Amino acid sequence: MTALAPTLQAFFTDRLARQQGASSHTIASYRDSLRLLLVFTAERTAVSPAEVQIENLDAPLVAAFLDHLEHERGNNARTRNTRLAAIHSLFRHAALRHPEHAATIARVLAIPPKRCDKAVVSFLEDAEVDALLAAPDTGRWIGRRDHALLLLTVQTGLRVSELTGLRCADVHLGRAPHVQCAGKGRKQRCTPLTGPTVAALRAWLAERQGHPDEPLFPTSTGGRLSPDAVAFLLAKHVATASRRCPSLAAKTVTPHALRHTCAMTLLRAGVDTSVIALWLGHEKTDTLQIYLHADLTLKERALARTAPRGTTTGRYKPPDDLLAFLEAL
Repeated sequence: MTALAPTLQAFFTDRLARQQGASSHTIASYRDSLRLLLVFTAERTAVSPAEVQIENLDAPLVAAFLDHLEHERGNNARTRNTRLAAIHSLFRHAALRHPEHAATIARVLAIPPKRCDKAVVSFLEDAEVDALLAAPDTGRWIGRRDHALLLLTVQTGLRVSELTGLRCADVHLGRAPHVQCAGKGRKQRCTPLTGPTVAALRAWLAERQGHPDEPLFPTSTGGRLSPDAVAFLLAKHVATASRRCPSLAAKTVTPHALRHTCAMTLLRAGVDTSVIALWLGHEKTDTLQIYLHADLTLKERALARTAPRGTTTGRYKPPDDLLAFLEAL
C-alpha cells in the first residue's frame, strides 16, 4: 500500500468526519469524486488503485481527468468544478502530511475551476401552482400524502433532503404553527405555516397516526421517501397538471423549482431579502440575486418608476396579429 492510501483514509475519517464534521452528503460527494479519479488513474497508469502514488496524481493527469469528465462522461462545468473541489480538499490535507510532494501538490491546487453560465431559475406561476396542487387524487391515501407534501414544499421552500427528513414530531400546529427541520450545514431552522398548510397537515397527521419519530411522509410500506421518489411523484403530478395548465409542459419542474417558487412568492410580496434568506436557510443574501434576475415583473416595476416623463409605460404590443407573429420569431 502506498503513501496515498493512508492519507486518503485519514482525509475521510480524521479531516472530514472528525475535524470538519462534514455532512453525509459532502462525504458521499467527495467519495464519488475521488473514486472516479482513482479509477481513471489506474486505467492511465496500468496499476491498481491501491498502488497509485501521490506523484502519479500530478497536474497533467488531474487536468486530463477533468477533461474526461466533460467530454466522455458528459458532465457539465458545475459537476467538473465539484469534482475539482474534492481533489483540492484532499491535496490540501496531503500537503500537511507529505511536504516532500509540495511541488506536485502546489501544481494541482493551482488548477482553477471553470467559469460556467448561470441559468435563470425555474419557478411556477400562481395558476401553475394551483394546477399542481389539484393534480393528486385525494380520494386515495397516497394522493392525500402527495397533496400535503407538495403544499408544504411550495409554502416553506424546504430542500428535498429536508423534506424527506421530516418526522411527525417536527410539525407543530398549535399556537404559532411551524415546521422544524435540520437544514444544510446542520443548521436547525423553523419555518412558519400558513392557514391552508396547517389545515392540510392537521388532516394528514390525523390520518397518518404515526409515532413522533416516524417519517412525516412515508412510503406505502412505512419507510422514508427518498429524494428520487419525491422527484418521481412530482413528475407524475406535473404531467397530470399539464393537461389543465399547458404552460407546465414547457417547464422543467424539479423539487428545487418548488423551492424557487416559494422564494419568488416571498420576493413578489415585498419580503426583505434578509428575511427570505433566513426562511430558506441561506447563509448569504447574495444567493437571492438569482431570483431578482429571474422575475420580469420586478424589473417592469423598476422600469415604470424610472420611465421618462411624458411617456407611456408598459410592454410593447404589436398592433396586428401578423406583426405579433413576426415579433415572436
